[in-house]
Amino acid sequence: MAKGMNEMLRNLKAEKELEALPEEEDIKVDPDKVEAGTDVTIASEEDVKPEDADAKRPKPLPKKNRRGSKKMQAELEDAKALAENNKEKYTRLLADFDNMRSRNDKENAKMFDYGASDVLEKLLPIIDNLERALETVKEEEKNPFEEGVEMIYKQLMETLKKIGVEPMDPVGKEFDPNFHNAVIHVEEEGAGENVVVEEMQKGYMYKDTVLRHSMVKVAN
Repeated sequence: MAKGMNEMLRNLKAEKELEALPEEEDIKVDPDKVEAGTDVTIASEEDVKPEDADAKRPKPLPKKNRRGSKKMQAELEDAKALAENNKEKYTRLLADFDNMRSRNDKENAKMFDYGASDVLEKLLPIIDNLERALETVKEEEKNPFEEGVEMIYKQLMETLKKIGVEPMDPVGKEFDPNFHNAVIHVEEEGAGENVVVEEMQKGYMYKDTVLRHSMVKVAN
């Protein structure tokens, strides 16, 4: 019985000693990092230093670096805006240049046609004289010289046609003061009113421009 009482006293003493110890805090141990047979020292959260806990966290940039980053970003945005503005100016200048070149080409072509018209108009009386000379010779009476002159006349007319000079063909068409110059008005049966019945002198067109008005006879 004395032995049993001693055992009970020892148990009570052990329980009191356990109650006197501080409560254990949550302990986190990575089993993968603990090797077999290695003594593990368990530390409470109070024993873990703040710098150790924050060691794995990404460190924020220093204030100086953050200011530099913002400045670089602002400079990049300014450079982008400047590039867009320069691109717009270049596109506008290129369009203006194309328009100016197109206007210059049209003006040059117009000046060329004006100069060509002046020269071609001076050639028309020569063509008239060739035609009159050829009309005086009958087809069956032409000699080699006259045939040669006729060939030159045809070649001249073909060349003029290639550069845009063509004679008008007003007979049978309604009189148009933009192309015709009425020199005689006649009463003619079977002809419509204000219709050209005869061409007195050939008129010519150079491209879309009247090189010389056609002198015509018009029916009333």
